[in-house]
Amino acid sequence: MSQSPSNAEMSEIQPTGPAFLSLGFVAFMCFGVVLVLIGANQAALAREIGLDYEQTGILSSALAMGIGIGVIVAGPLFDRAPGRLLFVAPMLAAAASLLSIDASVNFERLAVHMLALGISIGAYDTVINAWVNAVYGDASPRPMALVHSGATLGAMLGPLLVGWVFSDDWILSFHLVGVSHLVIAAWAFFVRFPAHDSEGGTNPSERSPVLSLPMLPLAAVAFAYVGVESTLTVFAVPYAESLGLDDAEGQVSISTFWLGLLIGRFAMIARKSDSGAPTLTTAGALGAAVLGGSVALELPNTELMLGLVGYALGAVYPLMIALVGQTFPHARGTAAGVAAGAGALGGFVAPWLTGWFADVHGIRLGFASMVAWCIAIALSAMLIGRGRPSED
Repeated sequence: MSQSPSNAEMSEIQPTGPAFLSLGFVAFMCFGVVLVLIGANQAALAREIGLDYEQTGILSSALAMGIGIGVIVAGPLFDRAPGRLLFVAPMLAAAASLLSIDASVNFERLAVHMLALGISIGAYDTVINAWVNAVYGDASPRPMALVHSGATLGAMLGPLLVGWVFSDDWILSFHLVGVSHLVIAAWAFFVRFPAHDSEGGTNPSERSPVLSLPMLPLAAVAFAYVGVESTLTVFAVPYAESLGLDDAEGQVSISTFWLGLLIGRFAMIARKSDSGAPTLTTAGALGAAVLGGSVALELPNTELMLGLVGYALGAVYPLMIALVGQTFPHARGTAAGVAAGAGALGGFVAPWLTGWFADVHGIRLGFASMVAWCIAIALSAMLIGRGRPSED
């Protein structure tokens, strides 16, 4: 297991660490906005392109598939060839994917754009995750939660901007996010990227293969969490409509879900220590209880319900990524890529299945199916707890 940085190491980190964390935070803000663009614009896309629920889910799945490709490719590259290029190149590719969307786009072409966009954002996501794990070691859960809070902030603000500013021109919302990626790529040339030790301070004989038994429950948590996150984001608007609410209330529900995630992650940062797998178990159980109870009772306050679900799940992803780095300190980039790839697979499978199920059985039952994924988070986290050594 990797060790927390010593005082000497921390003194070397300080000139670059805060600057890089700031860059990572803002990059994750753009990442978060991208995650909600389809869901926030779902009503406009349904009107102008004629999307049904299944096609909406496929667009989200295409984005998730791209993220999976991006993280799997970027992880091993980080371990072998760290550098500013690994961050800047996907930033520019994401900008190109967003800025090339125009009024002539149809469902098939938009799916291709989402796939390319997912590859790009998945790549820089993994680079940031691996660098935080490499620089901070066992102390990474709090800085990891900090940079991931950028994603929650972006995803929280994105639907509000779409609803209030870009309601008459959904394409402009995509273009603005594209320009933001260009700005961040330029900013990266003024930040000194921290160095890292890809060996993680372990002996070769002590190194577990990344594709091994200890990775399975971590990957399962990632799969289930991203599946829930993606599906709730994409189908919040049609679920709100099924309760007699309007598009705006559904968009606000997306924002409150991500606000809940943000508060949950800030709560994790505020704690002096994390409890690892037990935190993940509790989070999955609470998410299942709140979501299942609210849908079963058909409570009309979707904003409050999704906000509470978000708060319950807030610590899950950054804590899972931090645990991955601690479990595989000799291959942080590859391990982060594998775990994030499992998450992307969940983001691909869950919205697609939910969209199909909702077309057949109704959006409420489709939405309720996310309870099973929350339970999967809790059960998988229990296996992580059994598999990790005692802290005493």
